[in-house]
Amino acid sequence: MSEFNPSQFHRFGAVAVRLSVELGRTQMPLRDVLQLGEGSTVALDRLTDELLDVTANGRVIARGEVVAEKGRFALRIVHLVGEDGQDVPPMPATADAAGSAAPADPAFGAADVL
Repeated sequence: MSEFNPSQFHRFGAVAVRLSVELGRTQMPLRDVLQLGEGSTVALDRLTDELLDVTANGRVIARGEVVAEKGRFALRIVHLVGEDGQDVPPMPATADAAGSAAPADPAFGAADVL
């Protein structure tokens, strides 16, 4: 099988994809939901230091951590996720003319999702 090459997909760059990040889930009896109000706290099933799943059209594509950027919540991608649900190893860096390491495709590297 050939190695993934993001540049092969440049023609699909304008296709809109809905990205979602879920903080966590919980189940509650309806009577408890009806009693929720301002200031209520709902405990979720994730730990505060656990990575969050990033989904594209409902499918997990990455895992990341919450950060603040320009006064907004953002998500820093920590791992990409393959079709098998396992973390994808980082793409190998290539050296540019000056000899510094850079991602093989700067448009497809570690980026913050807003």
